[in-house]
Amino acid sequence: MPQQILVVDDEEAIADLVEVYLTNEGFAVRKFNSAAPALESVEAFPPGLAILDVMLPDMDGFTLCQKIREKHLFPIIMLTARVEGMDKITGLTLGADDYVTKPFNPLELVARVKTQLRRYTRYNQQYQGMPEEFDFRGLQISKSTHRCLLYGRELSLTPLEFSILWYLCEKRGQVVSSEELFEAVWGEKYLDSNNTVMSHIARLREKMDEPSRKPKFVKTVWGVGYTIEG
Repeated sequence: MPQQILVVDDEEAIADLVEVYLTNEGFAVRKFNSAAPALESVEAFPPGLAILDVMLPDMDGFTLCQKIREKHLFPIIMLTARVEGMDKITGLTLGADDYVTKPFNPLELVARVKTQLRRYTRYNQQYQGMPEEFDFRGLQISKSTHRCLLYGRELSLTPLEFSILWYLCEKRGQVVSSEELFEAVWGEKYLDSNNTVMSHIARLREKMDEPSRKPKFVKTVWGVGYTIEG
């Protein structure tokens, strides 16, 4: 059965173009031109991956991404004509896995879809049936259940956020560079200008109610990286 891809874009020509290229690669595509019916479709039949435009007529793509992330962990790629740096950070911190700006090369978009699906599949295989967990200073995180509790309160983490926190717990007491963290979690080559790790760390701290200047758990070692103290 072909992998299902959700495409939400109010520009019919763009949605049709994406559908053609994805279909040629063996994917099944569900298209919507607004957020509400797309969200209903996700609840009824969760896709393997979603491609969301930011500018939609009834709800912006960031809000749609956030609503999807309340219940679902499949990869999300934001697709938009907006190129401001803060828009990219907003999308990533709300749970998006990647960000593509218009105009785009359809072949590049297909490649990114495949990369995100590979990463997600690898992630699920990596954590399946492994009953390892950490429990210290009020933080409990388990691979087998994919649950994380802080002082008894369950944190709603995306797969990337969970992977970041788990990796830092594994390396507890050590300083992990942004490069090491990115390559371990994303499985891709790190670029000097990449601020993805910083954005996800900020979002993770927010979910943990961690003050950015004096966090109790995920601490910044300026010029070096991040650490969770042993």
